Formats: sequence, C-alpha cells, structure tokens
Amino acid sequence: MKHIFTLLFAFCVMALASASAQAVITFQKTTHDFGHFTEDKPVSYKFVFENTGNEPLVIQQAISSCGCTVANFTKSPIKPGDKGEINVTYNGKGKMPGRFKKVITIRTNASNSLARIYITGEMEESKQ
Repeated sequence: MKHIFTLLFAFCVMALASASAQAVITFQKTTHDFGHFTEDKPVSYKFVFENTGNEPLVIQQAISSCGCTVANFTKSPIKPGDKGEINVTYNGKGKMPGRFKKVITIRTNASNSLARIYITGEMEESKQ
C-alpha cells in the first residue's frame, strides 16, 4: 500500500511540473498611434514581443477587425527568451477619413493564448 501512495505522489508531482511549462507572449507595447496621415500612403508598425515562458511560442493566427488592416507575424516557433514581431499595416485608401481604432487579435499556444494589440490614428483625405 505504501508503494502505491509513493507512485501516486510521484505521478502528481510530475503532472504538476509538466503543467507549469508553457510559453508566455509579452508585448513591449500593445497600442500604436500613427497620428495624422493621408489616405494615399499605407502606414505600418512592428509590434515586438518576447516569449517570457519556458516552452516554444507559436502564433497560430493574427486576425484584424477589418480588411483595411493586415497583420504579418513570425511563423516559426519562438524559443524561450527570444523575440518575434507582428507587422501591422493599415491601408485606408477609399475609406472614410477621420479617427480610427483597429484591433488585431493574436491566437497562440501560450498560457495567455489570446492577446490583443491596437492601432489608432487620424486619416485625412489626399489633397489631389
């Protein structure tokens, strides 16, 4: 009976140890303001993040709130302690001028599996 409890205890310790091993995505900055710009030129910003966990980080998706915003991200797994980036481009050509705020939802294998980053700005009509 004593051996069964010892084996059960060892199994529980191993299960807890493996459960704590996870990736963690940590952004340097989660919002970027482009300020004022005209619609004739798309604007871009690179959001930098780090894997502060202890397992490789994999980004599965980066979904923007509209078709005028495109997010390109690091496709390969990011090792613990390494950095990656998500390059977000806003193209407002033909869209309504004025103030905007767009959200990009990031899905990962990290313990914080859902993260959001934001872009804002004020787009003005081209003076053509």
